[in-house]
Amino acid sequence: MVAKLDDEARRQALEALPEWTPVADPDGIRRRFIFADFNEAFGFMTRVALLADKADHHPEWSNVYNRVDITLTTHDAGGLSRRDTDMAAAIDALLPPR
Repeated sequence: MVAKLDDEARRQALEALPEWTPVADPDGIRRRFIFADFNEAFGFMTRVALLADKADHHPEWSNVYNRVDITLTTHDAGGLSRRDTDMAAAIDALLPPR
């Protein structure tokens, strides 16, 4: 079973994920992504879906036109786990460098 991150592990993980925001309900992290148009947003979602399926760890997400909102939490752990922070880092890696 995957363990929920303790306060120190959570702090360290979030330092490495500055674009992700902690959320309380569900206990996890969230990020909003904005793209040029729907096609770009949908392409990004497809790449995330492939990552998520391979990791067997699926995000809570929504899409409206060029916007994708992703929340990561581990229900089995009762909140934020290493699986979520690893998935967030993998998702960030899909984006072009700034």
